[in-house]
Amino acid sequence: MKFVILAALAAVALAAPQYSYDAPAPRSRADSSEEVAILRDERVHEEDGRYNFDFEAENGIKVSQAGSPDGDDGAVVKAGEYSYTAPDGTEVEVKFVADENGFQPQSDLLPVAPEFPHPIPQFVLDQIAFAAEEDARRGRDDSREAPSRSYGAPQ
Repeated sequence: MKFVILAALAAVALAAPQYSYDAPAPRSRADSSEEVAILRDERVHEEDGRYNFDFEAENGIKVSQAGSPDGDDGAVVKAGEYSYTAPDGTEVEVKFVADENGFQPQSDLLPVAPEFPHPIPQFVLDQIAFAAEEDARRGRDDSREAPSRSYGAPQ
């Protein structure tokens, strides 16, 4: 009996799915993209919470940011800018402020919503006028019946 139980356990163990995972091979420096030299990395942290840093890399990436605590809630007001060259060759420059109103970026490359109020298309104005005329006609025509509250017999 013990042999049968042992054989059943061995069969279950052998029948279990075998998962194997091959970890990716470690990347060497030869496999990675080009190395980029850091041209400037200046960081200043004051004891009162104020800070600023400037960073510039050989590939054209630049970051400049300054911040300071704002009030008793521990929030930090930040302002700065960053720039880089996009893969298509476009120069990207973004200036920003982050404060109680959230992150507010400014760049020529960011999409901009149309100014409001935007021009209303003529077909919309025509539809509004048509609806106003219908409402005026209904107001003058008091002879119409009120809608029925029950179903009538089929005709």
